[in-house]
Amino acid sequence: MAAVAAGAEAHRVLIHGGRGALGSTCVQYFRSKNWWVASIDLAENEAANANVVVKTTDSFLEQADQVTEDVGKLLGDQKVDAILCVAGGWAGGSAKAKSLYKNCDLMWKQSVWTSTISSHLATKHLKEGGLLTLTGAKAALAGTPGMVGYGMAKVAVHQLCQSLADEKSGLPSGSAAVAVLPVTLDTPVNRKSMPDADFSSWTPLDFIAETFYHWSTGKNRPSSGSLIQVVTAGGKTDLTAAHL
Repeated sequence: MAAVAAGAEAHRVLIHGGRGALGSTCVQYFRSKNWWVASIDLAENEAANANVVVKTTDSFLEQADQVTEDVGKLLGDQKVDAILCVAGGWAGGSAKAKSLYKNCDLMWKQSVWTSTISSHLATKHLKEGGLLTLTGAKAALAGTPGMVGYGMAKVAVHQLCQSLADEKSGLPSGSAAVAVLPVTLDTPVNRKSMPDADFSSWTPLDFIAETFYHWSTGKNRPSSGSLIQVVTAGGKTDLTAAHL
């Protein structure tokens, strides 16, 4: 764990998945706004003020305890304005696929483990009135027969977000838990794997980072428990609440 102390008066954010494409964009965006930024990921992000490096393990308890302990050592008594969980990944496959069990395990680790840990960290380190974001998926609002593990994991994230809106959830007073439900993010990996796709229907990473910044500062923040669909068409991105 590499640590640089957070300034007493600085705005502070934890970014879970801060080394990935979206996470790195968020680190850079918040740093450009003079926020103190800590990244939580499997490797350090040198652009962050501080890093909590997650140890690879097949035990959720081991990973959760390690990250919780290291974040506690990093922050001490200081609170953060926002916790952004942008960790995740994708794997396809129907219930018939040979890789079903492997893919389900991976999706659970990448989306559910990280979202659960971020949610618990929010109960310990988020300021009153702070923001927690989780990353769901618009596709998981319906059946996902071609990507069973992905759909199950994202639905779990949606349910977690809605649970966190209740006053008994343990989140600080006045804080909000909001899940974003994108379709396709415009990442280098996606461009490489789908070079002939319509990129004008992909959501730019900077748009997500800017949206998180606005919500973190109270601008146009959705109510707690909201599932916000992120849909891009013709290069224009709209945010609309999903009504289940």
